[in-house]
Amino acid sequence: MADTLSKLAKPEGATEKKLRKGRGVGSGLGKTAGRGQKGQYARRATFKPSFEGGQTPLARRLPKRGFTKHNQAVVAEINVGQLESFDAGANVDERALRDRGLVKGQIDRIKILGNGELTKKITITAHSFSKSAQEKIAKAGGKAVLVATAQAAAASE
Repeated sequence: MADTLSKLAKPEGATEKKLRKGRGVGSGLGKTAGRGQKGQYARRATFKPSFEGGQTPLARRLPKRGFTKHNQAVVAEINVGQLESFDAGANVDERALRDRGLVKGQIDRIKILGNGELTKKITITAHSFSKSAQEKIAKAGGKAVLVATAQAAAASE
C-alpha cells in the first residue's frame, strides 16, 4: 500500500500554467491585458458594491434621521404577569428566568415592568423595577431585590 501511495501523481493535463496578463505584446495578453481600450472596465478591477452606474446611490437618496447609540445597554424587559408561572416562595433571578425561556441571548440588564397581575409571594432579583411592578410584587407579599444590593450582601457574608 505504501509503495503505491508514494507514486501517486496528477494525471497528465490536470493542471495548466496560470495566464500572466500584461507581460508584453508577444504574450498575446500584453498592453491592455485583455481588458479592451479605455472605459471603466479597463480602469478598475471591480466596482464598489454600492455603485449604481452613475445614478445617485440609494444611501444618498434616502433621508437620514437620528442616530444609533453603539454602546447602548441591552435590557431584557419582563412583565410581572410573566412571573406568575413561578411557584410561590421561589427565588427568581437571571438563571431562573433563562431556564423558563423568559430571557434569551446576551443581555446587560434585566428590568421588571408592571404589566399583568401577580398573586404569588416570590423574591425577584433584577437590575431595576418599575414603580408599578414594585407595588404589585409588594402587594402579593413578595420582595423586589436589586442586583447591586444582592451582590453587596453576598460580598459581606
